[in-house]
Amino acid sequence: MAKSSPLALVLVAVGGTVVGFLAAQTISADASSSSSSDAQTAEQTTTADALVGLDNVTLGERMRGEITSGDLLNGNDGSRYDRYVIHLEEGDLVEFSLRGALNGIVALYDDQLQLLSNAPTARHRAEQAGDYMVVVSGADSSSYGPYTLNSRVVELSDSDVLTVDAPLDSWLDSTSSEFTLTIEEAGMYQLEMRSDEFDAYLELEGPNGYHREDDDSAGNLDARISDFLAPGDYTVTARTPYNEGSGLFTLSVEPRELPGDGELRNDGSIAPNDSLNGWYSGQDLTYQVEVEEAGMYQIDMGSSDVDAYLVLEGPNGYYREDDDSGGNLDARIADFLEPGTYQLTARTAYGSDSGLFTITMAPHHLPEGVELRNEGAITPDETISGWFNGEPLVYELELDESSLVTLDMRSSDFDAYLELEGEGVAYSDDDGGSGTDARLQQQLLPGSYRVLARGFSAQGSGLFELEVSAEPTQMQPSM
Repeated sequence: MAKSSPLALVLVAVGGTVVGFLAAQTISADASSSSSSDAQTAEQTTTADALVGLDNVTLGERMRGEITSGDLLNGNDGSRYDRYVIHLEEGDLVEFSLRGALNGIVALYDDQLQLLSNAPTARHRAEQAGDYMVVVSGADSSSYGPYTLNSRVVELSDSDVLTVDAPLDSWLDSTSSEFTLTIEEAGMYQLEMRSDEFDAYLELEGPNGYHREDDDSAGNLDARISDFLAPGDYTVTARTPYNEGSGLFTLSVEPRELPGDGELRNDGSIAPNDSLNGWYSGQDLTYQVEVEEAGMYQIDMGSSDVDAYLVLEGPNGYYREDDDSGGNLDARIADFLEPGTYQLTARTAYGSDSGLFTITMAPHHLPEGVELRNEGAITPDETISGWFNGEPLVYELELDESSLVTLDMRSSDFDAYLELEGEGVAYSDDDGGSGTDARLQQQLLPGSYRVLARGFSAQGSGLFELEVSAEPTQMQPSM
């Protein structure tokens, strides 16, 4: 009978993770003399010998090792790996995780060398007692370094009651799991469902028709619901988006501390030099703004949870809205406001967001020496400042003699636009000045004219400077 070579363990990579199988090779001194019985014998001993000679790991202990260039080579992606054998009991839900400098992956195989799990943190429920193989590998060909392999039995909770500040581990089997949550005291709470094995999805139902659901707000396919909850009993449903997938998950609910005085104001009034905290949960929130004295004001809505959006409506058809002028995803409306009552709407750019926000309102201080003139007469050789807020500002210009008139409108806040009309003529300009500044230069007859200063778009707003000059001339104006 031909002699057989030792069994060889061959590892290949699929999608960057290590998958193992044992190949029994019988190499005959004379290839033509190899028998089918030799091959069958080798195949039968493959799985029996797969774990022979590997270091043993005891469940619950820490195994320290290091991936070096001298370790076994994965010929497909060039990574290196170590192997261990571990005994598991039937029904054990086990977790293997890596700590240390190594950027690595843990893979778990049964005694038939079938891949059961592979991830930086691998979990699996053993269907039968026996020996299993654990493979620690570098994530790629350049991943080397020391590591600690941690293993543990995950103790699953058999309770269907979720308690504040008491996280529980549970197992999802391609369906949904329901838990009861009792809120004793009204306040802000944060509910999270986390899993490394599937896309988590949460639903929360409670008193008075309350209903919220979330998919990925906690990041990395984890779910989070943060909201103001009234006292009462709630039903928490933990599932996947399409009821596909199974594995371990952790469910937790914690109270959330509010900034400032801890008070939420989701309606009511706001005045200059006022600040409030609110909570957006899918419904527009409205506040009343009382402006007693005309002037510049700035309203900010800031949030680390939602993409803030502000709408301000007021007397004489006043309307302004803003998304991101406050920087990042914060909203800001800075404008000249006439006395009156305004309605401020706080919402998000996308209705599915929810979270905490802060609104502040304060007088907006102009640069030193700047006084606003948003209407009235202007004279040659005069420079004034105004504030455009979506509606054209109208000024009167009187000429006593024929002149070459130059109008310059400059702004660093918006795209300036000028119009001039009167005595049977009309002119306009968008970018005749520098950049997006406007300039009009025309020969004009004596008479009364209207100068309209605005932005190219009605959505723009901000401070501008209007300069007027006139040079007397005997030339006839162009028609």
